[in-house]
Amino acid sequence: MIQDIIATLKVTLKQRGWTYADVASQLGLSESSIKRCFASCDFSLKRLQRICDLIGMDLMTLINQVEENQRNIDELSEQQEKALAENVKLLMIAFLLLNHFSYKQILEHYAVEAHEGTQLLARLDHLGIIDLLPENKIRIRLSRNFNWRKNGPIQHFFEEKVQSEFFQSRFDQTEELRIVLNGMLSNHSLKMINQKFRRMALEFENQVKEDRKLDLEDRLSTTAVIAVRPWHLGAFEQFRKNKLLKP
Repeated sequence: MIQDIIATLKVTLKQRGWTYADVASQLGLSESSIKRCFASCDFSLKRLQRICDLIGMDLMTLINQVEENQRNIDELSEQQEKALAENVKLLMIAFLLLNHFSYKQILEHYAVEAHEGTQLLARLDHLGIIDLLPENKIRIRLSRNFNWRKNGPIQHFFEEKVQSEFFQSRFDQTEELRIVLNGMLSNHSLKMINQKFRRMALEFENQVKEDRKLDLEDRLSTTAVIAVRPWHLGAFEQFRKNKLLKP
């Protein structure tokens, strides 16, 4: 872990224009001493904190960045997704962990016994979705760019079990929103709209990350669905005269 922290700190220093000589000067050490510290990963917690202070970064932010860098899986295999889809409680644990629940919070808020929960964590570790650390600490291995497989087991699970349930709402509560738009767009315009929606999805993810600082009680489990495709309402299809008209 310390090697990963130091490696991330080196990259951050470079990105912010700090050299070993700059750090050495601020700490009252020689440049060679600083180089040796970085090469051997030999830092006291106090010195590590001082370097973070120099670049305007707190130590916890650095550690969080290390964890983000270690999340390197963009897509699960068919077998991994199948294992999740076949065990609803396993899928629930994975979903909660991806939403930054701690194991303690899961036990507090969900009907999962400690022994069962430990077994489920071990299963997720075996599947390569998390790294299970001592005292049931969790490191997520899925990247921020992670996506479920197209036409994969989880997508099928969503379509069969979740999608209809999600839309069984009038969307008239304060926190709810439903906007249905329809119009004729060129391929170019459609691509532009899709790009904007992707940016919106990124903003959603960034806000989720920002709100991790808040207590669990101050956050709502929130789902957003953004869906765009060329489509003609099936009920109207029988009345179309011009079959060459694109849907």
